[in-house]
Amino acid sequence: MTPLTFEIGLNSFGEVATDDGRTLSDAETVRLLVEEAALAESSGLDVFSVGEHYRPGHVDSATPVLLSAIAAVTERIRLGTSVTVLSTNDPVRLYHDFATLDAVSNGRAQLVLGRASATESFPLFGYELADYEELFEEKLELFMRLQREETVSWSGAFRGSLVDQRLRPRMRPGGIPTWIGVGGSPHSVLRAARYGLPLMLAVIGGRPQRFVGHVDLYHRALRESGQEAQPVGQHSLGLVADTDEEAVETWWRYWKPVVARAAEERGFYQPTRERYLAEIDHGALFVGSPETVARKIATTARDLRLSRFDLKYDILHLPRRARARTIELLGREVAPRVRELLTKESTHV
Repeated sequence: MTPLTFEIGLNSFGEVATDDGRTLSDAETVRLLVEEAALAESSGLDVFSVGEHYRPGHVDSATPVLLSAIAAVTERIRLGTSVTVLSTNDPVRLYHDFATLDAVSNGRAQLVLGRASATESFPLFGYELADYEELFEEKLELFMRLQREETVSWSGAFRGSLVDQRLRPRMRPGGIPTWIGVGGSPHSVLRAARYGLPLMLAVIGGRPQRFVGHVDLYHRALRESGQEAQPVGQHSLGLVADTDEEAVETWWRYWKPVVARAAEERGFYQPTRERYLAEIDHGALFVGSPETVARKIATTARDLRLSRFDLKYDILHLPRRARARTIELLGREVAPRVRELLTKESTHV
């Protein structure tokens, strides 16, 4: 990675927005995401990614369909997922969906694969949580073989066997860029290295620098297994506004109820103003003016040797104007400033 090729993108979980105090419908939010992806491209951002969730307030349950709609109104920006729950997807169906997306977008499709931090998809699609780890391992092995081999014969424990199957439409040779999403498990880091796949760190709480050991382990495992060097990216939450004060107050208003609900559901800490400000100062929240956010991204990119940074910019009921302003400022002011800061640092090494 050189400073000029450092990528900055957006992640959306399809969270319902508001407009002048009115909560948008699910359909309006779907259409808003298409608009926001077009705005991301015109603002100069590199990647627009959409997640996969099956809970109230989220509209990202049919990610390939949504990304195909975005492909139709954009020309350059790369289109991906901010984690596809591979454990509850069929690798054959997933291959068909993303081979088609890659074709209609003229080679702009990519994926981040994960095991799922939210588990609603398991009962929805008839899977057992007890098979959480085994499902992901088996399906990743099949999906990568489908991408890397012309014809595949395969058998496993969770789906029917394949005999000399060649899927169509074909992906480009070798498949599309496929990242492994990691929330903290060293085993997941080693899995990504074993397959020679890029690593996407989901840093949603605490100091990003606590992942330095994971990055070291990843690069060491790549070398020891004879794999080529691969990029490392980071996914974190935040908002960019014209001033630090505006950003801090806006994000606090909408972040607090989301974290409070998560605390009740999963036993997380209850949100306090003190914890919130600490997460902005030295933790995983990238909230502030363009200069503040750019400096924090540049510092984190240096410490973790990142090639890419994705900002999750939507949170439940955040006004569409605040979402749009984040997109514009991230592309037009933050991204150029990050590359400038990284260039200055590299020339002094």
